[in-house]
Amino acid sequence: MSGNLMLEKLLPPNVAVQTSRANEVPEIQVMAGEESAIATAVKSRRHEFSIGRACARAALCKLGFPSCPIPSGPNREPLWPSGIVGSITHCAGFYAAAVAMQKDYIALGIDAEVDEELPSGVLSLISSHEERRWIANASEHINWDRLLFSVKESIFKAWFPLTREWLGFQDAVVTIIPEDGSFIVQLPHTCVPAADCPRELRGRFTISNGLILTAVFIEACQRRSVSSETLSS
Repeated sequence: MSGNLMLEKLLPPNVAVQTSRANEVPEIQVMAGEESAIATAVKSRRHEFSIGRACARAALCKLGFPSCPIPSGPNREPLWPSGIVGSITHCAGFYAAAVAMQKDYIALGIDAEVDEELPSGVLSLISSHEERRWIANASEHINWDRLLFSVKESIFKAWFPLTREWLGFQDAVVTIIPEDGSFIVQLPHTCVPAADCPRELRGRFTISNGLILTAVFIEACQRRSVSSETLSS
């Protein structure tokens, strides 16, 4: 299954995606408005950045947007054109971007990881006791620890642009549902800065071709629904 198909499987059809393998892409020049983000970066970082931005521009084109710079904010987050939400990810030669209209989605996060175990000691830093217990009793044929890490990365990528608040790895409590390739994330009340931000987020994952891909999106109607429930309670 191609990278595009893997990612499209996780997201609704009105989310545009573009993926690339490193060996498919020649050297790419960044646009003028992006140069400051990597002015002092080493060559490998410049290469990663340029391919990620190229994927993002290709995805935007699918929504009808012209090619444009995608600069970085103070926390290295992509600054999308007005009316757009999106996310960029890369790992070991794989690059991907997903974008959508803000009128449809208020947040979007994707993450790609190599399908292998986390380095020793990392799981205890990024998981709760309940999550580690679930992994210990789950099937041994899947790198659940790396999947958990990817889920949390997707959540963080969606959450920060929406709220301007950082989440710690312990803040997002993940329930993985292997049967349908989905997950549920609970956020404690203290991490939700506004009454109309959902405390429960849902996403999907897929594992294929040596990759773990995860995605989460928050539809605009979810925020309206949460706000309405708050007003009526």
